[in-house]
Amino acid sequence: MLSTVDTAPSRVNPVAALAAALVIAVGLVLSVDWVSALTALGLELALVVALRIPLRALLSRGAVLVLAAGLTAVTILLYGERSGVVHWEFLLVTISDGSITLAIATFLRVLAIALPSVFLFIGTDPTELADGLGQLVRLPARFVIGALAGLRLVGLLGQDWRYLGYARRARGVADHGRIRRGAGQAFALLVAAIRRGSTLATAMEARGFGAYPTRTWARPASFGWRDTILICAAFVIVAVAITASVGTGHWNFIGSR
Repeated sequence: MLSTVDTAPSRVNPVAALAAALVIAVGLVLSVDWVSALTALGLELALVVALRIPLRALLSRGAVLVLAAGLTAVTILLYGERSGVVHWEFLLVTISDGSITLAIATFLRVLAIALPSVFLFIGTDPTELADGLGQLVRLPARFVIGALAGLRLVGLLGQDWRYLGYARRARGVADHGRIRRGAGQAFALLVAAIRRGSTLATAMEARGFGAYPTRTWARPASFGWRDTILICAAFVIVAVAITASVGTGHWNFIGSR
């Protein structure tokens, strides 16, 4: 279980991790340049080492992130801003100095913005996050607990998909027509998910969930010095990245485009 991994994020309140990720995302989205993105990315990797994030867990989750950032960069490379020397052109596709620079900046920025959302939540228990959102952020308990219940059911979708595949193969209807089989199986999975959600909603209402505007919490959520340090580290990362970008003359505010 990821919740049993003894890492610094697992000892930090998930609300603090969420706040730190939001601070970095908001700070880095203000400019599209490679200097601030690369600076923030380097500081985030240093934070990964300081928090003792398991390398295997980071790589398994970061691989998808690198793929998504790469695909975004390729799109910008082919259809981005045309400026400077044009290296290749075909119909709507144009690769120029401007599109190359913008693609590199976009790749680094996607990594820098999304990476904290990956490593800060390794080892985080969704129940602890719900406790923090309900007690510290004061979000409505009905919304928080309902979202937590739905999140718990997401993990069952993969198991349901496998069981549906086994059942279809046992009936001999999964031997051909892969596209048609996948569409039918996806519809069956949707129906099963709706039925399970309706059953869960009925069970929660039968137990009095949401009957009163207030509720008690089984586990109190606290905000300690580790949480404060993590949020301050996020502000430092953003401040250093912006300072480096402005100081080198690469600051490119998104509103100016």
